[in-house]
Amino acid sequence: MFASMCLVFGAIHFGGQAEHFRNPPPRQPYRPLFEFAFFSLISGSFISILLSRLVLKPLREVMRATNQISRGDYTARISLRGTRELRQLTQSFNHMTEELGSMEILHNDFVNNFSHEFKTPIVSIRGFAKLLKKQTLTPEEQKEYLNIIIAESERLSQLSGNILNLSKLEQQTNLTEKENFHLTEQIRLVVSLLASKWSEKNLELSLDSDEIFLIGNEELLKQVWINLLDNATKFSPEGSFIHIQIVSDKQSCSISFTNPLEHTNLSKNFCSHIFTKFYQEDSSHSTKGNGLGLTIANRIVELHQGNITCEINPDKTITFCVTLPLGA
Repeated sequence: MFASMCLVFGAIHFGGQAEHFRNPPPRQPYRPLFEFAFFSLISGSFISILLSRLVLKPLREVMRATNQISRGDYTARISLRGTRELRQLTQSFNHMTEELGSMEILHNDFVNNFSHEFKTPIVSIRGFAKLLKKQTLTPEEQKEYLNIIIAESERLSQLSGNILNLSKLEQQTNLTEKENFHLTEQIRLVVSLLASKWSEKNLELSLDSDEIFLIGNEELLKQVWINLLDNATKFSPEGSFIHIQIVSDKQSCSISFTNPLEHTNLSKNFCSHIFTKFYQEDSSHSTKGNGLGLTIANRIVELHQGNITCEINPDKTITFCVTLPLGA
């Protein structure tokens, strides 16, 4: 490019001094040639520098924003004007930084929630273990503190198991050990398995379904129904109900769990965040659970090429609906 500039402006200069070049001074026959070279070099250099600054300006802006992102600042944005390609680059780059910023927020939330979920039972176990060393405790107090230690130990064990289970599911890409099994009967067994929990709250449970068979991983899907029913039991008001419905067509089936809400002041983004790791609507984390059950259920459903949705209904009930292909 630089050489082309030199030749172009040298040619312009040569055109303007054509007579001077045709009849060079007798004592300086090479002077026109030197003038041509000198003018070409100066003109070409100046124009090349000017154009290169204009051409490289978008690249410098992208480099600036990239360096800003590398320092952990995901507010970096670019604004390139000109051709369609530059405008597309602006849109793609800014979208990328927005996604990176969102991922960073999720990462920080995950670390904070993970630390909280692990730290809380450990601190509780340590505190009550220290109290048990006191000689002045009554047998009733000792029993109470031991029960708390056992419960917190089980909570910690369950959390560790859920994290390992989720990690395994996230790395799994293909569904294995598929078989044709009786879906309706499996859900009946899950209802019986959790009978002590929902009957303790005097909940009325109903199942509306035909006899449906499904091809999938029976053991994994069992975890989904356990998580959804346990979740519905946990957050239903005492003395209310849980309704399970299964409907199907030739290609797919939908399994829905509906129950009234114990707390109706849920945030607008509740259903969009409910499948996020460690998400709990109660920011104090005083609610039972660790926010992994629905995340695990969602991943299992994804492996079956299905989807799971959450919907808050006008009658202040909430419905979780799983849709699965019959031949997953």
